[in-house]
Amino acid sequence: MVATAKAVVCLSLWLIVCQVRGSYIPPKMNRTIHNLLQHYKIPPRERFDGKPVFSRDPLAGKMEAKRVLMGGVLETYEKLLGQMLKELPTPTPQTAGSNEIPAAAVTASGGEVGTGEDVRTELSYILNKVQELRKHRYQEQEKLLHELRALKHIQMDNLKVQSKALWELPRLYEEASSLYDIKMERRQRRRRQTRRVKTHPSA
Repeated sequence: MVATAKAVVCLSLWLIVCQVRGSYIPPKMNRTIHNLLQHYKIPPRERFDGKPVFSRDPLAGKMEAKRVLMGGVLETYEKLLGQMLKELPTPTPQTAGSNEIPAAAVTASGGEVGTGEDVRTELSYILNKVQELRKHRYQEQEKLLHELRALKHIQMDNLKVQSKALWELPRLYEEASSLYDIKMERRQRRRRQTRRVKTHPSA
């Protein structure tokens, strides 16, 4: 009982934080996620086991890397939500005049009971929000992820590929090395600017 109450409190705090932090998540989306969590229930000890599905550590990186990572996270959510929709039972027409509640019914946040179709509708809504964000703000990252995935399909045992890769290596090695140098030069420039500001404070 205590664990359940703790889970509810943690969930409520999480929803509040999401609303306060820039208000990027619409209230409707918050409510929909809350309703879906009533359907996809797991014990609190499993939800708060210290092993998140998506690691928090990489999100502390540089903005460029963070955007690429978030593009991949959104793509994964799109696939995950699509799978969850596929796993829902096929809707069956209710017998005329019957007041029986379907087996797929779930309890919504207001104490009302929603059918499996409610779950389908809410999942579709969340999927649409993820797709919109990914389409309008992460197109460049999507292209980069596509190129990264293509690297996995290079035929390592193909003689033609091996020879062409060796031929292209000097150019790519030069570019990779220069990118690191550019990064270090920018860092040193920022440090010099910071020292200059400290040495000559504004009046």
